[in-house]
Amino acid sequence: MPALAPASPPADVFDVLSHSRARLHRRATLGDGLSVAHWSNSFDSTRYLPGHHTLSLYLHGGHGTYREDAPSERGGPGKLCLMPAGHEVNWVVGTEQTFLHLYFAPELLGPLALRLLDREPREVRLPELNFADDPELVARLARLAALDWSDTGARIAANELGHAALAHVLARHAGRAPRGAIRGGLAPALRRRLADWLEERLTQAVTVGEMAAFCALSETHFAHMFRASFGAAPHEWIVARRIERAAALLRARQAPSLDDVARATGHASASHLVRRFKAAWGMTPGQYRAAQASTVRVTRQAP
Repeated sequence: MPALAPASPPADVFDVLSHSRARLHRRATLGDGLSVAHWSNSFDSTRYLPGHHTLSLYLHGGHGTYREDAPSERGGPGKLCLMPAGHEVNWVVGTEQTFLHLYFAPELLGPLALRLLDREPREVRLPELNFADDPELVARLARLAALDWSDTGARIAANELGHAALAHVLARHAGRAPRGAIRGGLAPALRRRLADWLEERLTQAVTVGEMAAFCALSETHFAHMFRASFGAAPHEWIVARRIERAAALLRARQAPSLDDVARATGHASASHLVRRFKAAWGMTPGQYRAAQASTVRVTRQAP
């Protein structure tokens, strides 16, 4: 699902490391609210209070690294950590280690939670993972780390791996909010009907008033209920879905012209689509299509 928030590394994790002893080897914005960075560090201490979720994989070393509140648990190659947004943590870093960080905005979980789990974003709780073992997730992140992120085709592959990693985290590790803690929002059946109704009208200029009328609510009340259930404002949700549909059309073997893609996804013009697409993916639709075609050719030629 395309980004519902700016797709840049979060200051509260990325900048903390940038001003520590850690060394940044490379970084990339992958689109869809995903960012990735490759770090190394040694003999340091860091304190995080992240506003974004951060998934990390130890690539090398890490045996002398631990959390201040759990000194008996140590890192190591292939170990995973998940630092959810808003969870403060203090780390003590030992001998040389290298690690991958995958940063993702909390808003990115909303579409995944609805699509994969049929749960509203506020129902989902990500746990802290400290030096966890999860071979399937490790394999995906290791493949992501091995890619050349400076290549547009590789960034598309990295984006897909990032989404697969998040889906895995949701399916395997996410918990539920306490019973009774969720109040307000649209009834589940109404939420599903509204989502289907909007999907059928992505090419149209649907107003908040029309959405509110569909739900038999006032516009103000509807806007609050929509955000509670979908994790985004109505216009943000529609923009994201249009970009997702545009990307699917651009991936098609016989991809339509840019003008046709714009019309099929509710964009006023090809230039409007280009601006929206580049904001979400960090590349133009033409670059995305060329990179996708190149990736397909390489895959077909592989033994």
